Amino acid sequence: MTVTTPNEAGAAPRSARAMVWARRGAAARDFWSQFRRNPAGMTGLVVLVVIIVLALLAPVLAPQRMLDVTQLLDSPRYAPPSAEHPFGTDHQGREIWVRMLWGARVSLVVGFAATAMSMIIGTIIGIAAGHFSGWVGGLLMRIVDFFLVLPSLILAIVLAAVLARGVTTIVIAIGLTSWAGTARVVRSQTLSIESRDYVQRARVLGAGHWHIIVKHLLPAVLPLVLANTTLTVGSAIISESTLSFLGLGDTTKQSWGTILKNSMDVSAATSGYWWYVLIPGLAILLVVMAFTLVGRAVESIVNPTLRSR
Repeated sequence: MTVTTPNEAGAAPRSARAMVWARRGAAARDFWSQFRRNPAGMTGLVVLVVIIVLALLAPVLAPQRMLDVTQLLDSPRYAPPSAEHPFGTDHQGREIWVRMLWGARVSLVVGFAATAMSMIIGTIIGIAAGHFSGWVGGLLMRIVDFFLVLPSLILAIVLAAVLARGVTTIVIAIGLTSWAGTARVVRSQTLSIESRDYVQRARVLGAGHWHIIVKHLLPAVLPLVLANTTLTVGSAIISESTLSFLGLGDTTKQSWGTILKNSMDVSAATSGYWWYVLIPGLAILLVVMAFTLVGRAVESIVNPTLRSR
C-alpha cells in the first residue's frame, strides 16, 4: 500500500510504514530538542553518561586483580584519601575507587534490570486493568491495591532471604515488588485513551482486543512509562543498596551497598574512617539525583501541564 501526501505532488509515493517511521523520527527529534533546553535534565544526563562509561571501562581502568587481597599484602589498611590513594583504602588494603568502579557495574545492572521487569509487569497489568471491564479489571485492580499497601521493601527482603543469594535474586525481588505504582498510572492513562474517538471508532469497525491494545493503547502509554522508568531506576538502586547493606546480596560481587555493609562491619563511621562510608553514600546520592533530574525533565516533556509548575 502506498500513499501520497497532498504536498508531495510529483514526488515518489511513500509507503505507510515509511511515513510512520518518518513521524516517529520527527517526534524523537522534537523530544531531544525540548530535552536539551532543560538544564537540570542535561546535567543529570551528563552525570549518568560519565558514570555508565566509567562502569563499562572498569576492567580496563581497574583490572580485577586489583581486588585480589592476596596481591595486596603490602597495601596499607585504612589509608586516607591522598595522591597515592585518591579515595583511600578499605580494611583489606583495596583501593576504594577500584571497588566503586566495579560496584557501579552491579548497582547499575540491578537498577536497570529490576526497573525493566517492574515496567513490563506494571504496563501489562495496567493496560489489562484499564482495557478489560467487569470482573477481570476488578480482580487485577485488587491485586494492584494489595501490592500498593504492602511495604515493597519488606516484601523484597523476604524474597531475597528466601531465594538463593545473588544479583539475579535481588533483581527479581525488586522487580516483583515495585510494579504496582506503574500499573496504577498506566491504568489511568489507558482509561483516558479508551474514551477517545479513534479507539471507539476502531472498536465499532470490529477491531479486537489485541489490535486495540497493540495499535492504540500501548503506543499512547509508552511515553508515560518512559518517564516513570527513569524515576524508578533510582529507587531500584536504593533498594539494591539497602538489600546489600542488610547482607542479603551476593558478597562475592562488588556493589555500593556491599561497600557500605563492609564499612559498617568494621565500624568505619565511629573509627574515623569517614571516606569508607562517605564515598559510596555520595555515589548512591549522585546517581539517584541524576536519574531524578532526567526523569523530571522527561516527565515535563511527556506531560506539558507540568512545565508551568
